Amino acid sequence: MLRQWVTAQPQDAGKRRIEDFLPLALRNALPAITADLAGLATLQSEHPGEDGSARLLVALNDGQAVESVLLPRDGLCVSTQVGCAVGCLFCMTGRDGLLRQVGSAEIVAQVALARTRRFVKKVVFMGMGEPAHNLDNVMEAIDLLGTAGGIGHKNLVFSTVGDRRVFERLPQGPVKPALALSLHSTKDAKRRELLPRAPRLSPDELVELGEQYARATGYPIQYQWTLLDGINDGDDEIDGIVRLLKGKYALMNMIPYNTNEGLGFTRPSAEKAAAIARTLQSRGVLTKLRQSAGQDVEGGCGQLRARSADGGAVVRMPRRGERVPVRPAS
Repeated sequence: MLRQWVTAQPQDAGKRRIEDFLPLALRNALPAITADLAGLATLQSEHPGEDGSARLLVALNDGQAVESVLLPRDGLCVSTQVGCAVGCLFCMTGRDGLLRQVGSAEIVAQVALARTRRFVKKVVFMGMGEPAHNLDNVMEAIDLLGTAGGIGHKNLVFSTVGDRRVFERLPQGPVKPALALSLHSTKDAKRRELLPRAPRLSPDELVELGEQYARATGYPIQYQWTLLDGINDGDDEIDGIVRLLKGKYALMNMIPYNTNEGLGFTRPSAEKAAAIARTLQSRGVLTKLRQSAGQDVEGGCGQLRARSADGGAVVRMPRRGERVPVRPAS
């Protein structure tokens, strides 16, 4: 039953009829159980992007909301907390601090919901919240998704600002996810300023711990770098990245900032971002220039939830394949 739920299959999808192996009491309870599972995460609004992504505002059963993102190439980004305690200066999610943890079933429910809309073969724990601050629930979700959920272990990506507990716990589980580490600066003081409540790990320490995990699992570490115009896009930071990552089992993801009104940061020009990526690549650091999904709909992490909480309009978008009435031309 869990396998059918997390893969968005109907209860009678198997080769055997449920009447043949489930006791009557459980069969009678299935409609209520199915309804409870469906109620863990429901779609409040959907906001498609021009890049093939879609930001989902997901309502939890206590009235709180989180964001999931359907990514191009069959990926999904899920949230692990309502709000966040890290307080990254450039992120809308942490504006109101941490409101509550998202339970393991609620995390998996975001995947089940997304799979009713698209095929999902990769799940990234990189939405609202810091997974390391909800480690037990996130690890339970990872174990279920990597077994009954049918997702390859390297396609489960645990994203964190860096916490020693992560490097201790992740290698111990039956499902060992890939790891993405938020770097954002190679300078300890600047990184502490940008991520004021992140654990006190210097960039050098973070990369060393990441390299140990990469070599133990065989998955390269994905380093996340949000490009902030005039803040962390200078030649000094490029030199620092080369010093830290050249020769490491690593991939640098350069992500131009998804502008949040009122936070005081902007993203560099497309030309400058591309030049940075080319420079790093030429200097021996495997680098990909990525775009944060939802930039064209102002749907960066926390923005949809913030607009909803502030009374902003939410829009229900059609499912893939759903027929939409065509308005006659006026």
